[in-house]
Amino acid sequence: MTKTFIIAEAGANHNQNFQQALRLIDVAKQAGASACKFQTYSADTLYSRNTPDFAGYENINQLIADIAINRDWQTELKQYCDAQNIEFMSTPFDAEAVEQLVKIGVKRLKIAGFEASDLHFVKMVAQTKLPLIISAGIGIDIAMMERILTVCDNVGNDDITFLHCNNAYPTPQEDVNLGTMMQMMSHFSDKHNIRINFGLSDHTLSPFTPALAVAMGAVVIEKHFTLSRHLHGPDHPFALEPKQLTKMVRLIELAEQSLGVKQDIYTPSEQEFKHARRSVVSVCAIKAGTVIQADMLTTKRPFFDDNVPAMDFDNLIGKQINCDVAPDTPILLKWIKT
Repeated sequence: MTKTFIIAEAGANHNQNFQQALRLIDVAKQAGASACKFQTYSADTLYSRNTPDFAGYENINQLIADIAINRDWQTELKQYCDAQNIEFMSTPFDAEAVEQLVKIGVKRLKIAGFEASDLHFVKMVAQTKLPLIISAGIGIDIAMMERILTVCDNVGNDDITFLHCNNAYPTPQEDVNLGTMMQMMSHFSDKHNIRINFGLSDHTLSPFTPALAVAMGAVVIEKHFTLSRHLHGPDHPFALEPKQLTKMVRLIELAEQSLGVKQDIYTPSEQEFKHARRSVVSVCAIKAGTVIQADMLTTKRPFFDDNVPAMDFDNLIGKQINCDVAPDTPILLKWIKT
């Protein structure tokens, strides 16, 4: 059974409170996530100071300044994650962030959906040679993914995971388009020397959507979570609350358990029910030496290993029976003269 790598995305939901950041790590661990991820950005490197108001945001630079993580926390947050046996991650948004995260020893780096089309940035992150998880988000199509892979390949980074992603917050269920993830998987199958995995960065409000993606082949899931959707901040309203995050992980585990391939004609759980199958049964009394005709037989339950299975009904016609058989009796294989 493939174990899904589940990223619990804390993002900016620490609200610039260190203790709240620690509580988010605790929630991610308790839910069963593989990693707890934050984001490392600054107002002066993310948006131009001359950005006009858009999409309902006024003074976007001040908003970013009000939610950015204190970068001095990151060493302690990683140490806390290590102690809790959950992986610490953070998405970098500038060169200094990349350098800081590599320095504290992160195992992998994430490139956000809005940044994935910036090939200069992708190259900078890829040059770390750490495994990359890249959201194939807004504006990213197969051709752009090919260009991203070329950039990574050129700098010797051969461990890439693409996450299908819709960058609407929240994403309407009808816009999640999980079939696109399947198209990605099909297109890149066996076409590159680079190791490519696929998954979903999910911004729907549902804890069920990631399990659907896992059933379709996703091996990495990313989902925002919060301590409460009622907290102040831009990322809380579309994030899962703790009980929902736990439910999401359990649904993913259920999907994983459902993806096995049957190894025998009966599964272990079917063994006690196999006798409810049908076998060939006599309709009337049949004397020893009789050549069997179709109207002498029917099919009924039960079936035992020494019975003639219902599927072999036609094979009995014209065969001779070597003992007397009472009406309504399952026919045994050993009674048929061969």
